[in-house]
Amino acid sequence: MLIGDLLSAAANGYRDAPAIDFVGRLWRYGELETLVNRAARGLQILGVVHGTRVGLCLPNTPYSVIFYFATLRAGGIVVNYNPLYVDRELAHAIRDSGTEIMVTIDVALIYPKLARVAADMGLRKLVVCSMAGALPRLKGFLFPFLRPKELAKIASDARTVRYAMLMRNDGKPAPVTLASDDVAVLQYTGGTTGTPKAASLTHANITANCAQIIAGMAFDGPQRVLGVLPLFHIFALTTVMNLAVQSGSLMILMPRFDLKDLLATIARTKPTMFPAVPTIYTALVAAAAKDSSVDMGSIRLCISGGAPLPVETRQKFMALSHCELMEGYGLSETSPVVCFTPPGRPYKDGSVGLPVADTTIEIRDPDAPERLMPPGERGEICIRGPQVMRGYWNKPEETAHVMINGALRTGDIGYLDGDGYLFLVDRIKDVIIAGGYNIYPRMLEEALYQHPAVRDAVVIGIADKYRGQAPKAFVTLKPGMDATPAELLAFLGDYVSKIEMPKQIEIRDELPKTLIGKLSKKELVAEEDAKKE
Repeated sequence: MLIGDLLSAAANGYRDAPAIDFVGRLWRYGELETLVNRAARGLQILGVVHGTRVGLCLPNTPYSVIFYFATLRAGGIVVNYNPLYVDRELAHAIRDSGTEIMVTIDVALIYPKLARVAADMGLRKLVVCSMAGALPRLKGFLFPFLRPKELAKIASDARTVRYAMLMRNDGKPAPVTLASDDVAVLQYTGGTTGTPKAASLTHANITANCAQIIAGMAFDGPQRVLGVLPLFHIFALTTVMNLAVQSGSLMILMPRFDLKDLLATIARTKPTMFPAVPTIYTALVAAAAKDSSVDMGSIRLCISGGAPLPVETRQKFMALSHCELMEGYGLSETSPVVCFTPPGRPYKDGSVGLPVADTTIEIRDPDAPERLMPPGERGEICIRGPQVMRGYWNKPEETAHVMINGALRTGDIGYLDGDGYLFLVDRIKDVIIAGGYNIYPRMLEEALYQHPAVRDAVVIGIADKYRGQAPKAFVTLKPGMDATPAELLAFLGDYVSKIEMPKQIEIRDELPKTLIGKLSKKELVAEEDAKKE
Protein backbone atom coordinates (compact mmCIF):
# COMPACT_ATOMS: atom_id res chain seq x y z
CA MET A 1 0.00 0.00 0.00
CA LEU A 2 1.08 3.59 -0.66
CA ILE A 3 0.90 6.25 2.04
CA GLY A 4 -1.05 8.51 -0.31
CA ASP A 5 -3.75 5.84 -0.49
CA LEU A 6 -4.44 6.37 3.20
CA LEU A 7 -5.50 9.96 2.57
CA SER A 8 -7.50 9.10 -0.55
CA ALA A 9 -9.41 6.45 1.39
CA ALA A 10 -10.05 8.83 4.28
CA ALA A 11 -11.25 11.57 1.93
CA ASN A 12 -13.66 9.13 0.30
CA GLY A 13 -14.93 7.58 3.51
CA TYR A 14 -14.81 10.59 5.85
CA ARG A 15 -15.05 13.57 3.48
CA ASP A 16 -17.02 15.77 5.87
CA ALA A 17 -15.36 14.54 9.05
CA PRO A 18 -12.79 16.81 10.73
CA ALA A 19 -9.20 15.86 9.93
CA ILE A 20 -7.21 18.60 11.70
CA ASP A 21 -7.90 20.88 14.65
CA PHE A 22 -5.24 23.57 14.90
CA VAL A 23 -5.83 25.91 17.86
CA GLY A 24 -9.56 25.82 17.12
CA ARG A 25 -9.58 25.98 13.33
CA LEU A 26 -10.87 22.85 11.57
CA TRP A 27 -9.92 21.24 8.26
CA ARG A 28 -12.12 18.41 6.99
CA TYR A 29 -10.85 15.41 5.06
CA GLY A 30 -12.33 16.56 1.77
CA GLU A 31 -10.69 19.97 2.17
CA LEU A 32 -7.38 18.39 3.16
CA GLU A 33 -7.42 16.21 0.04
CA THR A 34 -7.95 19.32 -2.12
CA LEU A 35 -5.11 21.20 -0.45
CA VAL A 36 -2.76 18.23 -0.80
CA ASN A 37 -3.51 17.98 -4.52
CA ARG A 38 -2.81 21.68 -5.00
CA ALA A 39 0.43 21.47 -3.03
CA ALA A 40 1.46 18.35 -4.96
CA ARG A 41 0.88 20.09 -8.27
CA GLY A 42 2.75 23.15 -7.00
CA LEU A 43 5.73 21.01 -6.03
CA GLN A 44 5.73 19.35 -9.43
CA ILE A 45 5.79 22.78 -11.06
CA LEU A 46 8.88 23.51 -8.93
CA GLY A 47 10.51 20.38 -10.36
CA VAL A 48 9.62 17.56 -7.94
CA VAL A 49 9.67 14.22 -9.74
CA HIS A 50 9.97 10.61 -8.65
CA GLY A 51 12.65 10.45 -5.94
CA THR A 52 13.18 14.19 -5.39
CA ARG A 53 14.01 14.83 -1.75
CA VAL A 54 11.81 17.49 -0.18
CA GLY A 55 12.70 18.70 3.30
CA LEU A 56 10.04 19.59 5.85
CA CYS A 57 11.31 21.91 8.57
CA LEU A 58 8.08 22.79 10.33
CA PRO A 59 6.49 22.85 13.77
CA ASN A 60 3.17 21.03 14.11
CA THR A 61 0.78 22.89 11.82
CA PRO A 62 -1.62 21.88 9.04
CA TYR A 63 1.26 22.57 6.63
CA SER A 64 3.11 19.59 8.12
CA VAL A 65 0.29 17.30 7.03
CA ILE A 66 -0.35 19.00 3.68
CA PHE A 67 3.26 18.89 2.51
CA TYR A 68 3.94 15.40 3.84
CA PHE A 69 1.19 13.92 1.70
CA ALA A 70 1.77 16.37 -1.16
CA THR A 71 5.45 15.43 -1.43
CA LEU A 72 4.57 11.75 -1.63
CA ARG A 73 1.76 12.36 -4.11
CA ALA A 74 4.14 14.33 -6.31
CA GLY A 75 6.51 11.36 -6.27
CA GLY A 76 9.05 12.85 -3.88
CA ILE A 77 10.69 11.60 -0.71
CA VAL A 78 10.04 13.41 2.59
CA VAL A 79 13.11 14.37 4.61
CA ASN A 80 12.19 15.33 8.17
CA TYR A 81 14.09 18.20 9.78
CA ASN A 82 13.93 19.28 13.41
CA PRO A 83 13.21 23.06 13.41
CA LEU A 84 15.53 23.36 16.41
CA TYR A 85 18.52 22.18 14.39
CA VAL A 86 21.35 24.69 14.23
CA ASP A 87 22.92 25.66 10.89
CA ARG A 88 25.56 22.93 11.04
CA GLU A 89 22.99 20.18 11.62
CA LEU A 90 20.75 21.46 8.84
CA ALA A 91 23.66 21.62 6.42
CA HIS A 92 24.74 18.06 7.22
CA ALA A 93 21.28 16.61 6.60
CA ILE A 94 20.80 18.61 3.39
CA ARG A 95 24.13 17.44 2.05
CA ASP A 96 23.70 13.85 3.16
CA SER A 97 20.14 13.42 1.86
CA GLY A 98 20.46 15.48 -1.29
CA THR A 99 17.51 17.66 -0.31
CA GLU A 100 16.65 20.01 -3.18
CA ILE A 101 13.54 21.80 -1.92
CA MET A 102 12.77 22.82 1.66
CA VAL A 103 9.40 23.72 3.17
CA THR A 104 9.38 25.93 6.26
CA ILE A 105 7.36 28.67 7.98
CA ASP A 106 7.70 32.42 8.55
CA VAL A 107 8.59 32.09 12.24
CA ALA A 108 11.58 34.08 13.47
CA LEU A 109 13.11 31.12 15.31
CA ILE A 110 13.10 28.96 12.17
CA TYR A 111 13.08 30.86 8.88
CA PRO A 112 16.27 33.01 9.13
CA LYS A 113 18.60 30.03 9.64
CA LEU A 114 16.83 28.12 6.84
CA ALA A 115 17.32 31.09 4.52
CA ARG A 116 21.04 31.21 5.41
CA VAL A 117 21.58 27.51 4.96
CA ALA A 118 19.49 27.40 1.77
CA ALA A 119 21.76 30.03 0.23
CA ASP A 120 24.96 28.38 1.46
CA MET A 121 23.91 24.90 0.30
CA GLY A 122 22.41 26.02 -3.00
CA LEU A 123 18.90 24.68 -2.40
CA ARG A 124 16.74 25.06 -5.50
CA LYS A 125 13.68 26.39 -3.69
CA LEU A 126 12.60 27.40 -0.20
CA VAL A 127 8.82 27.24 0.24
CA VAL A 128 7.65 29.52 3.08
CA CYS A 129 4.27 29.00 4.74
CA SER A 130 2.38 31.60 6.77
CA MET A 131 1.72 30.96 10.47
CA ALA A 132 -1.04 33.57 10.48
CA GLY A 133 -2.65 31.82 7.51
CA ALA A 134 -3.08 28.60 9.51
CA LEU A 135 -4.78 30.22 12.50
CA PRO A 136 -8.49 30.87 13.02
CA ARG A 137 -9.52 34.03 11.15
CA LEU A 138 -9.44 36.49 14.06
CA LYS A 139 -6.26 35.06 15.56
CA GLY A 140 -4.63 35.07 12.15
CA PHE A 141 -5.56 38.69 11.57
CA LEU A 142 -4.24 39.80 14.96
CA PHE A 143 -1.12 37.60 15.03
CA PRO A 144 1.22 40.01 13.16
CA PHE A 145 0.16 42.85 15.46
CA LEU A 146 0.20 40.98 18.77
CA ARG A 147 3.36 38.98 18.15
CA PRO A 148 5.45 40.87 15.59
CA LYS A 149 8.75 39.64 17.05
CA GLU A 150 7.76 36.04 16.33
CA LEU A 151 7.47 36.66 12.60
CA ALA A 152 10.43 36.74 10.24
CA LYS A 153 10.96 39.05 7.28
CA ILE A 154 10.81 36.91 4.16
CA ALA A 155 13.25 37.43 1.31
CA SER A 156 12.04 38.32 -2.16
CA ASP A 157 14.31 36.34 -4.44
CA ALA A 158 14.16 33.59 -7.05
CA ARG A 159 14.75 30.87 -4.47
CA THR A 160 11.87 31.84 -2.16
CA VAL A 161 8.34 30.67 -2.95
CA ARG A 162 5.40 31.75 -0.82
CA TYR A 163 2.78 29.16 0.09
CA ALA A 164 0.01 31.18 -1.56
CA MET A 165 1.92 31.29 -4.86
CA LEU A 166 2.67 27.57 -4.76
CA MET A 167 -1.02 26.79 -4.33
CA ARG A 168 -2.14 28.81 -7.39
CA ASN A 169 -2.70 25.94 -9.79
CA ASP A 170 -5.45 23.63 -11.02
CA GLY A 171 -4.94 21.09 -8.24
CA LYS A 172 -4.36 18.25 -10.69
CA PRO A 173 -0.95 16.69 -10.03
CA ALA A 174 0.55 14.66 -12.83
CA PRO A 175 0.22 10.91 -12.15
CA VAL A 176 3.35 9.28 -10.75
CA THR A 177 3.99 5.55 -10.74
CA LEU A 178 5.09 4.47 -7.27
CA ALA A 179 5.72 1.06 -5.71
CA SER A 180 5.14 0.08 -2.10
CA ASP A 181 8.86 -0.61 -1.68
CA ASP A 182 9.82 2.89 -2.85
CA VAL A 183 11.40 5.08 -0.16
CA ALA A 184 8.84 7.48 1.29
CA VAL A 185 10.62 9.08 4.26
CA LEU A 186 14.22 9.73 5.26
CA GLN A 187 14.26 9.83 9.05
CA TYR A 188 17.53 10.92 10.64
CA THR A 189 18.78 8.79 13.50
CA GLY A 190 22.02 7.97 15.20
CA GLY A 191 21.45 4.29 14.55
CA THR A 192 23.87 2.10 16.46
CA THR A 193 26.93 4.29 16.03
CA GLY A 194 25.74 7.73 17.15
CA THR A 195 26.54 9.23 13.74
CA PRO A 196 23.42 10.89 12.25
CA LYS A 197 22.21 9.05 9.17
CA ALA A 198 18.89 8.61 7.44
CA ALA A 199 16.75 5.52 7.87
CA SER A 200 15.09 4.82 4.50
CA LEU A 201 11.47 4.04 5.31
CA THR A 202 9.31 2.76 2.47
CA HIS A 203 5.61 3.23 1.84
CA ALA A 204 5.14 -0.40 2.88
CA ASN A 205 7.14 0.06 6.11
CA ILE A 206 5.02 2.99 7.29
CA THR A 207 1.58 1.74 6.25
CA ALA A 208 2.34 -1.67 7.78
CA ASN A 209 3.28 -0.09 11.09
CA CYS A 210 0.04 1.92 11.15
CA ALA A 211 -1.96 -1.25 10.54
CA GLN A 212 0.00 -3.05 13.27
CA ILE A 213 -0.76 -0.32 15.82
CA ILE A 214 -4.44 -0.11 14.92
CA ALA A 215 -4.79 -3.89 15.21
CA GLY A 216 -2.99 -3.94 18.56
CA MET A 217 -5.04 -1.11 20.01
CA ALA A 218 -8.32 -2.62 18.77
CA PHE A 219 -9.71 0.70 17.49
CA ASP A 220 -13.50 0.87 17.68
CA GLY A 221 -13.77 3.71 15.17
CA PRO A 222 -12.27 7.16 14.50
CA GLN A 223 -10.49 8.78 17.44
CA ARG A 224 -9.55 12.30 18.48
CA VAL A 225 -5.73 12.06 18.54
CA LEU A 226 -3.84 14.70 20.50
CA GLY A 227 -0.66 15.65 18.67
CA VAL A 228 1.64 17.54 21.00
CA LEU A 229 4.64 15.45 19.96
CA PRO A 230 6.45 16.94 16.93
CA LEU A 231 5.49 15.39 13.60
CA PHE A 232 9.12 15.51 12.41
CA HIS A 233 9.77 12.81 15.03
CA ILE A 234 9.01 9.29 13.79
CA PHE A 235 6.91 8.45 16.87
CA ALA A 236 4.40 11.23 16.17
CA LEU A 237 4.66 10.85 12.39
CA THR A 238 3.21 7.36 12.76
CA THR A 239 1.08 7.43 15.91
CA VAL A 240 -0.45 10.86 15.30
CA MET A 241 -0.50 11.73 11.59
CA ASN A 242 -0.41 8.47 9.65
CA LEU A 243 -2.50 6.58 12.17
CA ALA A 244 -5.12 9.35 12.32
CA VAL A 245 -5.46 9.45 8.55
CA GLN A 246 -5.61 5.67 8.19
CA SER A 247 -8.42 5.50 10.76
CA GLY A 248 -10.30 8.63 9.66
CA SER A 249 -9.51 10.23 13.03
CA LEU A 250 -9.15 13.87 14.01
CA MET A 251 -5.61 15.01 14.75
CA ILE A 252 -5.46 17.83 17.28
CA LEU A 253 -2.19 19.61 16.53
CA MET A 254 -0.26 21.79 18.94
CA PRO A 255 2.74 23.75 17.59
CA ARG A 256 4.80 23.08 20.73
CA PHE A 257 4.55 21.64 24.19
CA ASP A 258 3.38 24.16 26.76
CA LEU A 259 1.71 22.71 29.85
CA LYS A 260 -0.86 25.48 30.21
CA ASP A 261 -1.81 25.26 26.53
CA LEU A 262 -1.91 21.45 26.71
CA LEU A 263 -4.34 21.48 29.62
CA ALA A 264 -6.54 24.02 27.83
CA THR A 265 -6.47 21.97 24.63
CA ILE A 266 -7.46 18.80 26.46
CA ALA A 267 -10.35 20.63 28.14
CA ARG A 268 -11.52 22.09 24.80
CA THR A 269 -11.14 19.10 22.47
CA LYS A 270 -11.67 16.07 24.76
CA PRO A 271 -9.11 13.81 23.02
CA THR A 272 -9.59 10.05 23.12
CA MET A 273 -6.04 9.04 22.16
CA PHE A 274 -2.86 10.62 23.49
CA PRO A 275 0.61 9.40 22.39
CA ALA A 276 3.33 11.11 24.42
CA VAL A 277 6.69 10.71 26.11
CA PRO A 278 7.20 10.17 29.87
CA THR A 279 8.13 13.81 30.54
CA ILE A 280 4.71 14.97 29.33
CA TYR A 281 2.82 12.42 31.39
CA THR A 282 4.94 13.42 34.39
CA ALA A 283 4.07 17.09 33.86
CA LEU A 284 0.35 16.29 33.66
CA VAL A 285 0.47 14.23 36.85
CA ALA A 286 2.19 17.12 38.65
CA ALA A 287 -0.39 19.60 37.32
CA ALA A 288 -3.28 17.44 38.48
CA ALA A 289 -1.74 17.21 41.94
CA LYS A 290 -1.92 20.99 42.20
CA ASP A 291 -5.30 21.51 40.51
CA SER A 292 -8.22 19.17 41.15
CA SER A 293 -10.09 20.55 38.11
CA VAL A 294 -7.67 18.87 35.67
CA ASP A 295 -9.83 16.35 33.78
CA MET A 296 -8.38 13.55 31.63
CA GLY A 297 -11.58 11.51 31.57
CA SER A 298 -12.03 11.60 27.79
CA ILE A 299 -8.73 9.79 27.09
CA ARG A 300 -9.14 6.08 26.38
CA LEU A 301 -5.86 5.15 24.62
CA CYS A 302 -2.36 6.21 25.61
CA ILE A 303 1.00 4.95 24.44
CA SER A 304 4.28 6.15 25.90
CA GLY A 305 7.51 5.93 23.95
CA GLY A 306 10.88 7.55 23.44
CA ALA A 307 12.24 6.80 26.91
CA PRO A 308 11.60 4.46 29.86
CA LEU A 309 8.31 5.17 31.63
CA PRO A 310 8.63 5.32 35.43
CA VAL A 311 6.22 2.94 37.17
CA GLU A 312 5.08 5.70 39.53
CA THR A 313 4.23 8.02 36.61
CA ARG A 314 2.25 5.29 34.88
CA GLN A 315 0.24 4.46 37.98
CA LYS A 316 -0.55 8.08 38.81
CA PHE A 317 -1.55 8.95 35.24
CA MET A 318 -3.83 5.93 35.00
CA ALA A 319 -5.51 6.95 38.26
CA LEU A 320 -5.97 10.43 36.81
CA SER A 321 -7.31 9.41 33.38
CA HIS A 322 -8.85 6.00 34.16
CA CYS A 323 -7.34 4.68 30.91
CA GLU A 324 -4.62 2.17 30.17
CA LEU A 325 -1.21 3.80 29.69
CA MET A 326 0.78 1.47 27.45
CA GLU A 327 4.55 1.62 27.28
CA GLY A 328 6.04 0.84 23.90
CA TYR A 329 9.38 0.34 22.24
CA GLY A 330 10.59 1.26 18.81
CA LEU A 331 13.25 2.92 16.68
CA SER A 332 13.40 5.20 13.69
CA GLU A 333 14.63 2.15 11.78
CA THR A 334 11.35 0.32 12.53
CA SER A 335 8.88 3.06 11.54
CA PRO A 336 8.96 3.06 14.70
CA VAL A 337 6.75 0.74 16.78
CA VAL A 338 8.06 -2.73 17.62
CA CYS A 339 6.01 -3.62 20.66
CA PHE A 340 3.62 -2.46 23.37
CA THR A 341 1.15 -4.07 25.75
CA PRO A 342 -2.25 -4.14 23.99
CA PRO A 343 -5.38 -3.19 25.94
CA GLY A 344 -6.75 -6.16 27.82
CA ARG A 345 -3.42 -7.97 28.09
CA PRO A 346 -1.62 -8.17 31.45
CA TYR A 347 0.84 -5.35 32.04
CA LYS A 348 4.22 -6.22 33.47
CA ASP A 349 6.15 -3.51 35.28
CA GLY A 350 9.48 -2.88 33.60
CA SER A 351 8.37 -4.43 30.32
CA VAL A 352 7.84 -2.60 27.04
CA GLY A 353 5.24 -5.12 25.96
CA LEU A 354 4.60 -7.71 23.28
CA PRO A 355 5.63 -7.58 19.61
CA VAL A 356 3.06 -6.05 17.26
CA ALA A 357 1.57 -8.27 14.54
CA ASP A 358 3.94 -9.98 12.06
CA THR A 359 6.95 -8.94 14.15
CA THR A 360 9.58 -11.25 15.56
CA ILE A 361 11.97 -10.25 18.33
CA GLU A 362 15.21 -12.20 18.56
CA ILE A 363 17.71 -11.95 21.40
CA ARG A 364 21.20 -12.61 20.08
CA ASP A 365 24.60 -12.87 21.71
CA PRO A 366 26.22 -9.43 21.23
CA ASP A 367 29.66 -11.02 20.89
CA ALA A 368 28.50 -13.85 18.61
CA PRO A 369 25.37 -12.50 16.87
CA GLU A 370 24.75 -15.74 14.95
CA ARG A 371 23.82 -17.30 18.30
CA LEU A 372 20.25 -16.91 19.58
CA MET A 373 19.80 -16.58 23.33
CA PRO A 374 17.18 -18.66 25.17
CA PRO A 375 14.17 -16.99 26.90
CA GLY A 376 15.18 -15.07 30.00
CA GLU A 377 18.79 -14.53 28.96
CA ARG A 378 20.08 -11.11 28.00
CA GLY A 379 21.40 -10.20 24.60
CA GLU A 380 21.10 -7.77 21.71
CA ILE A 381 17.52 -7.13 20.60
CA CYS A 382 17.06 -7.87 16.90
CA ILE A 383 13.86 -7.21 14.93
CA ARG A 384 12.15 -8.81 11.95
CA GLY A 385 8.96 -7.40 10.49
CA PRO A 386 7.37 -5.43 7.63
CA GLN A 387 8.13 -2.15 9.43
CA VAL A 388 11.93 -2.64 9.35
CA MET A 389 13.66 -0.06 7.14
CA ARG A 390 15.17 -0.80 3.75
CA GLY A 391 18.51 0.47 5.05
CA TYR A 392 20.44 3.67 5.71
CA TRP A 393 20.31 6.16 2.85
CA ASN A 394 23.37 5.73 0.61
CA LYS A 395 25.26 3.86 3.34
CA PRO A 396 25.48 0.18 2.37
CA GLU A 397 28.31 -0.58 4.80
CA GLU A 398 26.43 0.96 7.74
CA THR A 399 23.33 -0.97 6.67
CA ALA A 400 25.21 -4.26 6.53
CA HIS A 401 26.60 -3.58 10.01
CA VAL A 402 23.12 -3.41 11.59
CA MET A 403 21.61 -6.42 9.81
CA ILE A 404 22.04 -10.07 10.82
CA ASN A 405 20.42 -12.70 8.61
CA GLY A 406 17.71 -10.21 7.61
CA ALA A 407 17.03 -8.97 11.16
CA LEU A 408 17.78 -5.45 12.42
CA ARG A 409 20.34 -5.23 15.19
CA THR A 410 19.03 -2.49 17.47
CA GLY A 411 22.09 -1.96 19.65
CA ASP A 412 19.85 -2.39 22.71
CA ILE A 413 20.27 -5.10 25.32
CA GLY A 414 17.22 -6.89 26.67
CA TYR A 415 15.49 -10.21 27.21
CA LEU A 416 12.19 -11.96 26.54
CA ASP A 417 10.36 -13.62 29.40
CA GLY A 418 8.46 -16.89 29.10
CA ASP A 419 5.31 -15.06 27.96
CA GLY A 420 7.11 -13.20 25.17
CA TYR A 421 7.25 -9.80 26.92
CA LEU A 422 10.29 -7.69 26.11
CA PHE A 423 12.37 -6.11 28.87
CA LEU A 424 15.06 -3.49 28.12
CA VAL A 425 18.22 -3.66 30.17
CA ASP A 426 20.89 -1.43 28.66
CA ARG A 427 22.12 0.20 25.45
CA ILE A 428 25.07 -0.74 23.36
CA LYS A 429 24.84 2.49 21.46
CA ASP A 430 26.06 5.57 23.24
CA VAL A 431 22.84 7.56 23.13
CA ILE A 432 21.23 9.78 25.76
CA ILE A 433 17.42 9.83 25.54
CA ALA A 434 16.08 13.06 27.01
CA GLY A 435 12.32 13.55 26.86
CA GLY A 436 12.09 11.26 23.86
CA TYR A 437 14.87 12.96 21.89
CA ASN A 438 18.12 11.22 21.02
CA ILE A 439 21.21 13.16 22.06
CA TYR A 440 24.56 11.93 20.81
CA PRO A 441 27.45 12.50 23.26
CA ARG A 442 29.98 12.37 20.46
CA MET A 443 28.47 15.43 18.79
CA LEU A 444 28.49 17.39 22.05
CA GLU A 445 32.09 16.37 22.68
CA GLU A 446 33.12 17.50 19.21
CA ALA A 447 31.42 20.85 19.79
CA LEU A 448 33.22 21.31 23.11
CA TYR A 449 36.54 20.60 21.40
CA GLN A 450 35.93 23.66 19.22
CA HIS A 451 36.50 25.86 22.30
CA PRO A 452 40.14 26.96 22.41
CA ALA A 453 40.50 26.28 26.15
CA VAL A 454 39.16 22.71 26.15
CA ARG A 455 41.72 19.91 26.31
CA ASP A 456 39.53 16.85 26.93
CA ALA A 457 35.75 16.40 26.89
CA VAL A 458 33.50 13.52 27.89
CA VAL A 459 29.69 13.56 27.86
CA ILE A 460 27.50 11.03 29.64
CA GLY A 461 23.82 10.72 30.47
CA ILE A 462 22.70 11.42 34.03
CA ALA A 463 19.33 10.87 35.68
CA ASP A 464 16.84 13.70 35.27
CA LYS A 465 13.49 13.63 37.08
CA TYR A 466 11.73 15.49 34.28
CA ARG A 467 13.36 14.30 31.05
CA GLY A 468 14.46 10.84 32.18
CA GLN A 469 18.04 11.57 31.16
CA ALA A 470 20.09 14.68 30.50
CA PRO A 471 23.63 15.16 29.21
CA LYS A 472 26.43 16.12 31.57
CA ALA A 473 29.83 17.19 30.27
CA PHE A 474 33.17 16.75 31.97
CA VAL A 475 36.10 18.77 30.62
CA THR A 476 39.70 19.52 31.34
CA LEU A 477 41.33 22.76 30.24
CA LYS A 478 44.58 23.38 28.43
CA PRO A 479 47.48 24.59 30.59
CA GLY A 480 47.39 28.32 31.17
CA MET A 481 43.86 28.74 29.83
CA ASP A 482 40.65 29.51 31.70
CA ALA A 483 36.95 28.96 31.08
CA THR A 484 33.93 28.67 33.33
CA PRO A 485 30.99 26.27 32.93
CA ALA A 486 28.77 29.25 32.09
CA GLU A 487 31.17 30.38 29.36
CA LEU A 488 31.28 26.88 27.88
CA LEU A 489 27.48 26.62 27.89
CA ALA A 490 27.23 29.97 26.11
CA PHE A 491 29.81 28.79 23.57
CA LEU A 492 27.82 25.62 22.85
CA GLY A 493 24.78 27.70 21.90
CA ASP A 494 26.25 28.21 18.42
CA TYR A 495 26.89 24.50 17.90
CA VAL A 496 24.01 22.51 19.37
CA SER A 497 20.28 22.94 19.83
CA LYS A 498 18.65 23.79 23.16
CA ILE A 499 17.48 20.21 23.57
CA GLU A 500 21.08 18.97 23.33
CA MET A 501 22.58 21.44 25.79
CA PRO A 502 24.25 19.79 28.79
CA LYS A 503 22.41 20.06 32.08
CA GLN A 504 25.79 20.49 33.76
CA ILE A 505 29.40 21.08 32.80
CA GLU A 506 32.01 20.03 35.36
CA ILE A 507 35.60 21.18 34.97
CA ARG A 508 38.22 18.77 36.33
CA ASP A 509 41.98 18.61 36.52
CA GLU A 510 42.00 15.15 34.95
CA LEU A 511 39.55 12.73 33.38
CA PRO A 512 39.69 8.93 33.74
CA LYS A 513 41.50 7.06 30.99
CA THR A 514 42.07 3.47 29.97
CA LEU A 515 45.44 1.73 30.09
CA ILE A 516 46.09 2.75 26.50
CA GLY A 517 45.20 6.39 27.20
CA LYS A 518 41.68 6.58 25.81
CA LEU A 519 39.15 8.66 27.72
CA SER A 520 36.92 6.38 29.77
CA LYS A 521 33.30 7.03 30.68
CA LYS A 522 32.53 4.10 32.94
CA GLU A 523 34.14 5.68 36.01
CA LEU A 524 32.16 8.89 35.50
CA VAL A 525 28.94 6.93 35.04
CA ALA A 526 29.67 5.01 38.25
CA GLU A 527 30.26 8.28 40.13
CA GLU A 528 26.92 9.69 38.98
CA ASP A 529 25.12 6.45 39.78
CA ALA A 530 26.58 6.52 43.30
CA LYS A 531 25.04 9.96 43.86
CA LYS A 532 21.58 8.47 43.34
CA GLU A 533 22.02 5.93 46.13
